[in-house]
Order: sequence, then structure tokens, then C-alpha cells
Amino acid sequence: MSSRAELANAIRALAMDAVQQAKSGHPGMPMGMAEIAEVLWNDHLRYNPANPAWPNRDRFVLSNGHGSMLLYSVLHLAGYDLPLAELKRFRQMHSKTPGHPEYSCAPGVETTTGPLGQGIGNAVGMALAERLLAAEFNRPGFDIVDHHTYAFLGDGCMMEGVSHEVCALAGTLGLGKLIAIYDDNGISIDSGKGEMRQWYTDDVKRRFEAYGWQVIPHVDGHDVAAIGRAIKKAKREKSRPTLICAKTIIAKGAPSKANTGAAHGEPLGEKEVAATREALGWAPPPFEVPPAVYEAWDGRKRGASAERRWKRLFAGYEKQYPTEAAEFRRRSTGELPADFAARANALVSETDAKAETVATRKASQNALEALAPFLPELIGGSADLTVSNLTMTNASRAVGHEGGGNYVFYGVREFGMCAIMNGLALHRGVIPYGGTFLVFSDYARSALRMAALMGVRVIYVFTHDSIGLGEDGPTHQPVEQAATLRLIPNMHVWRPCDTVETVVAWSAAIERAAGPTSLLLTRQSVPFIKRTPEQLDLIRRGGYVLSDAGGAAARCVIIATGSEVALALQAQQQLASEGIGVRVVSMPSTSVFDNQDEGYRESVLPRGVPRIAVEAGVPDYWRKYVGLEGAVIGIGRFGESAPAGELFRHFGFTLENVVAVVKAAL
Repeated sequence: MSSRAELANAIRALAMDAVQQAKSGHPGMPMGMAEIAEVLWNDHLRYNPANPAWPNRDRFVLSNGHGSMLLYSVLHLAGYDLPLAELKRFRQMHSKTPGHPEYSCAPGVETTTGPLGQGIGNAVGMALAERLLAAEFNRPGFDIVDHHTYAFLGDGCMMEGVSHEVCALAGTLGLGKLIAIYDDNGISIDSGKGEMRQWYTDDVKRRFEAYGWQVIPHVDGHDVAAIGRAIKKAKREKSRPTLICAKTIIAKGAPSKANTGAAHGEPLGEKEVAATREALGWAPPPFEVPPAVYEAWDGRKRGASAERRWKRLFAGYEKQYPTEAAEFRRRSTGELPADFAARANALVSETDAKAETVATRKASQNALEALAPFLPELIGGSADLTVSNLTMTNASRAVGHEGGGNYVFYGVREFGMCAIMNGLALHRGVIPYGGTFLVFSDYARSALRMAALMGVRVIYVFTHDSIGLGEDGPTHQPVEQAATLRLIPNMHVWRPCDTVETVVAWSAAIERAAGPTSLLLTRQSVPFIKRTPEQLDLIRRGGYVLSDAGGAAARCVIIATGSEVALALQAQQQLASEGIGVRVVSMPSTSVFDNQDEGYRESVLPRGVPRIAVEAGVPDYWRKYVGLEGAVIGIGRFGESAPAGELFRHFGFTLENVVAVVKAAL
């Protein structure tokens, strides 16, 4: 029978072998946290390698994702479908073992990590999802939602500001089933240039106690008994998240590179690997693990047993609460209600009939009011701008320290909000949306990118989408943000022009399970535009002919979005009175339009017809549609502090200027 030291050394050996073969990677952290991982996975973590998506499994997040070989080694040893051949292909093209853990790549990887601090944010979101679903679905004697979220994090995660945002909120909300283990090894990349205390001297214990966490300090990260006691104590705490501060030696076992900056982010070298094997007493050659070690690590039997117990519990739940059980199954798979599409289409028709002239942020709230009652999975929130983003509805209930709710007051934490929303979505069972001003999407940019990279359903409500917000001035007036969001692969961006397009945008965002959506909404009112039934259907294609030239073929196409669509229609009427036929294309989502077939795109934007784009943002993005021979009416500089009407006139968003630009293009 293998000793616990051998089980931990198996992680060390696989990690240093894979990094050495790849000639790149981070061996130090996996070698330093080997005992912690072994105790957690073999004594505490509830998982089933045969069913990585089992709803009531514990979640594990490797926030210090550079140590990915720790996770890959454990998944392989525990019996997940991650064969040794994939560990040998670490960091190679199309392998299941990329340089940092990637969601939907290797089974058992719950989230993509690497940008430090975001993993702990995802873990907060997962723990919050567990709390909310437990409050909604559990019944006396039937705790069908009852699991922990564990996260490993290092000094880099601690230093990144997003960890402050998310951990402070976790403490405020009292997420007692969140357990974070801090790898306190005192080493970061620059440690080769000096001691880390030159740039990091935080009192971590007092910091987290101030957040409202239980802190278990001074745990020897290489003492399996001490680690086990700390995790048991953490699991007993119900009203506070727990931080276990584990003191470790980076690259433990390496004779000359342990406790050095060199072990953080580069291979140990063949001589050091051989010396480490000897020092550890690890006899097998590279990428070989003794059968007895595999047998001791194998989590398949106990995982299957744990899932069977839960299934028996759920079967009893289903008998007593069939409606709730069916809803839980639906939510766990991410499926929308069967009648969602019909309800959404009906809402489009109702909105069209109302013909309201309101700001699109208000149209967004109206859409939410109609959709939320039959979408209980919607979990809303805002980064301290609820009254401006209009993200709260009559059905919204604040999430607090006790119980459930469906609306999170995130505070002024845009980055933290979006990282937490990623965790909510990854957990499954909820669809998160959150609001802030469009200009502050910059604060959250890395979390937005991660949502797109992972392909998770998250909805961002970005209001005050242009100079139309007025007097707050250039610090708050987004100019480049719409364009830069559109440049994120797999991010769908909608900038609707009125109430109807806003409803369609919301419906599309909710239906889109394969990635995030950004809704860019106005502060100022915009006029309602009447459409034909065919046009109502075409909105979903991202761009469509809103008003065609009467009679003869159009001599020019004006493409517009958002609040500028009404201006384009006014220019069309003026030009028509002068005998110039113009087509107006509303393009609420370039992301969706670009995914249409070539035939449809050309039917909307015919070849050989000059094109003019009108949007209150940087002009360069629109060159892909208008070409060098076309024109863009945009804003190539930062804004000014003035009333919205004056700003639009100052920057050339006037009837006279649009008409003049069209004539010049012709």
C-alpha cells in the first residue's frame, strides 16, 4: 500500500516530467502544493471522474492557474478521462493539457484560469450559485444542493486587485461553503531579482478577517495531518468563507531549486529532475506511476458511490416535489423553458404595438419585467448603478447574508462583478446579468474576455452608451468601448435603436448558450420605429434593411446603430426630397450580422453601392463595412462636458452633416 508521501510525490514527478518535456511551464507550484492537493482530493473533495458534470459535486478552482500541471496530474491520477499521453503532450497543439487550465478542454476543469485573481472570483460565483440554488430547491430532509467550492490561490492572486473585490463581497455575503487555500510560498516571478517582501508585505490574515472570513493561519502545507485538520475546521464553519494560509516550499524536493524564483516559471533541467527523483526516493522513470499509487489515487469507486447516494436522495425528492425536481433538471442542463421562444416573440409583437419612445435602458428594464417572471434562473445585479442601469425589476429580491434572492448589489466592483458572474454561469442553474456604465467595461475587460474564451452565457447591461450621457464629460462618455467589445472573439454586442430591437437583443442574449452578450443602451430617449412583420423577424440577423429607397435603386446605403438610427432615417427623407434615393440599414449587432451567410449580407449591403456608417464612437471599426471609399460619421477623439444635444451637434451628428457627407460620397 502506498504512503501518502508517495501519493504527493506522484504529483511532483508528473509535473516536473511534463514541464521538462515541454521545455516550458511552472513546476514549482505543483511540487509545493502536492500534499495539499493529495489531502483535499483523497479525503474531502466530492467528485465522480465518470461524470464530471454531476450537479452536486464539489467545485475545485485552480486560481493560480500557472500551476496547471498540479490539476492535470490529479485529474489523471484520480481516474478522469485524461490519459498519460495527454500529460506527455503538455502545452502542445490541440492537447487537453494547455499551458493554463481551459474550460471544456480536459474533463474536471471547472473554469479557465491563468489571469491571476479571476479564479478566486469564479469560485465566489460558484459558491454564490450553490447558496442561491440551495435556498430555492432544498426542502426539509432533501438537501439536493449541498456542496463546497474549493480554490487554490497564490501570492499573485492576492496581489491582483480583483481578489480584493470578490473576497470582500464573499465575506459580506457570508459564503460559508467557500474554502480557499493560500499557497504562501513567498516566491513570485521577480523573486530572482530580490526578495518578494520588497513589493508584497500585506498582512493576509488581518486583511481577510476584515472581510469577514474565518482565517486559519500558519498551516504547514507539507504536513498532511495539519492540512486535514484545517480543511475539517473550514467545513464546520457555516456562516463565513474560510481562508487556509498554508506555508509551502516552492518546488519542494528539488535539491538546488526549491524555494527559488527559478522554479516558478521554467523547467528544472534534466540534472535537477534526476536529483529530485533521488531526493524524493522516486524510482520510476519519467511519466511512470507505480500501480499501487494509481490504485490509492483512484477516485472512481468512491465517486460513483457518492453520486449514487445523491441520486437516491433526488429520487425521493422527485416523488415528493415533482415540479421542483423537473425544474431543477431543466436548470442544471441549461435548457430554457419550452415556451421561451413563443413568449419572446409575443413580447416583440406587444412592444411593437405599444410604440413607446423611451431610452433603451428603460426598454431593457421593460423587457426584463416581462421575461423575469418565467425565467427564475435570471440572477441580476449592478456595480452600484442599479438606479442608472435599470437592472432591477418588480421580481428582484436582494441577495443577502442569509438565504436566497435573485439580485446582487455588487458595489463599486465592475471587475469583481464580471468575474463572479462567470462563476455563476459556470456552476450552471443560473443565467447571470449585471450592469454598469459602458465606459467602465474597461475595468472588467479581462473578465469579459474570459467569458468569451470559455463560451459561457453571461449578459452585460452597459448603459450610458455614448456622448448622449451628457454633462458627466469625457471621463464617462464611451467612445472606443463599443468597437473594442466587438473585437473580442465570441462576444456578441448589441446596440439597439429602440424598444423593439432591445427586446430582440435580450431574447437573443438569453437564448445564446455558447458565449456572452453585451447590451449597449442609451441614457437618452430614442424614438420608436415602425416595422413590417418581416423586418421584426430580420432583427435577429443583426443587420437588416430598415427603410429602402423608394422607386429606383438606392444610390447610397447608410448604416447606423443605436440612437443614430433615427438620424439616418431623417437624412434619408431629406435626401429623398432632393431626388437622391438612400437605403437605411439598422445594424444592432455587427457580431451577429457577420455570422450570416454571404447571400444575406450582400442583400443588405449590395456591392458597388457607396456606404456611410453613422455611430457615436470611433470611426475606424466601420471601415470593414464602408471601405476606404466610403465615409464614417463618428468620433475620433474624447468627448466634452455639455448637454447631450449640444454634444451631438458639436460632433457632427446632425441632419445637415449626414446629408452633406452622403452627397460628398456620391
